[in-house]
Amino acid sequence: SENRLKWQAMDPVYDKINLGDKEYDFVAGKQNFIDQLSEYFPAEREMIEDYVALISRVSTLTPKFFAAQAMPKWMGRAYNAVRPALMPKEFFQSTREVLEGMTQNQELISVLTGQWGDHGQVPAKASFVMHALIAKHYLAGGAYPVGGASAISRSIIPSIQKSGGEVFTYAEVKELLVKDNKAYGVKMANGDEIYADKVVSNTGFMNSVTKLLPEVSRIQHKVDKMLPKVERSSAHLCLYAGFKGTAADLGLTSSNLWIYPNGDHEGNLAAYEGKDPMDPETEFPLLYVSFPSTKDPEWDERYPNKSTVEIVTLSDMKWFENWEGSTWQQRGGDYESYKQKICDKLLKRLYERLPQLEAALDYCELSTPLSTQFYQHNDRGEIYGLNHYVERFKQPFLHPETPVKNFYMTGSDVMTAGVGGALMAGLMTSFCMVGPMQAKQINKLLKTHQAEA
Repeated sequence: SENRLKWQAMDPVYDKINLGDKEYDFVAGKQNFIDQLSEYFPAEREMIEDYVALISRVSTLTPKFFAAQAMPKWMGRAYNAVRPALMPKEFFQSTREVLEGMTQNQELISVLTGQWGDHGQVPAKASFVMHALIAKHYLAGGAYPVGGASAISRSIIPSIQKSGGEVFTYAEVKELLVKDNKAYGVKMANGDEIYADKVVSNTGFMNSVTKLLPEVSRIQHKVDKMLPKVERSSAHLCLYAGFKGTAADLGLTSSNLWIYPNGDHEGNLAAYEGKDPMDPETEFPLLYVSFPSTKDPEWDERYPNKSTVEIVTLSDMKWFENWEGSTWQQRGGDYESYKQKICDKLLKRLYERLPQLEAALDYCELSTPLSTQFYQHNDRGEIYGLNHYVERFKQPFLHPETPVKNFYMTGSDVMTAGVGGALMAGLMTSFCMVGPMQAKQINKLLKTHQAEA
């Protein structure tokens, strides 16, 4: 963004992990994090120190773990074949497997994995690499883009345009143009064709290979054999709520809330899957509650005497199959009624934690997996693309270089979920596209921008 994008630090307590009626603060700063958790678990201080050291080490070694993504595909395959001998064993284990090797205190493990919603898989299934990257990332605290999340794209677009590029919205790509197994552009949904020497897809692996690739290419490269080797991440619900009053009036901070029925993350999810969300006995396995308006220092100037809250939880496309194929914002009264019931249930949980908000509610709107499907074309409304389990990181086809020449992938499925993961994927894809001989140009550019920052 050439320094146009500014960030505002969140409160020192960036996350609060709620297990039933117990609450645990995650405090910014390695030593602060260790000291605070050690107050909750004094007998486990040594383990907590070892844990922080481990996630720091894993984070430092992660570029080495993903080095194959920056190489030509044939070279990457060779590198990954010897990678287990180069990396610590934790890179090839689940989160629960690693943590249970460090402590038998299940409550502590539940607290340490209290951010699992940030990647969407419970500790027994999620790769420890994914857990470590998120946990280490937040040790320094959280930050929010000044001007809101849309400031990220607004601040980057001028750099794209200055370099001769252009950005379009509501411009759907229908298909990759391929001849003799070489990509030469894209065909738009309106029939227009745009030609290019190289094409990069940031739409995720599933969309790239099942929608963009022409049928002849899908057959040629045996896409149907790739699909069973990966799995889509969970769908989600997100409640957007507006309240009358400032953050000070309503007693809000910028700390995120992770609310769980108890510490049994796997059991809570199992009890939720396949159930009717409207059943009073159905407990949400997690609620992530965020306060965007409190994080943005420019908010009160733009929207005085207003505050916003977002609540995210897991969902299932099966709940909304009756309305699949319907038009966004025209899905009918029964759909709106169904959404309202879910809204009410989510708001009830919010008011249990923050009762002062109930009288101040001004507006609320629920996004469902159909919303994600509309905006991202993710067929099952998945929030994070592909799941982040151990075997996922062994799949050779999750690489920037695709079997179709001049067609590349980037984004979270090439690396990991999250802003940082997608950003690093862009870097890896760039390295892969220019080749080892020209990679030094990218390194030079990176060093220049780091010096300017």
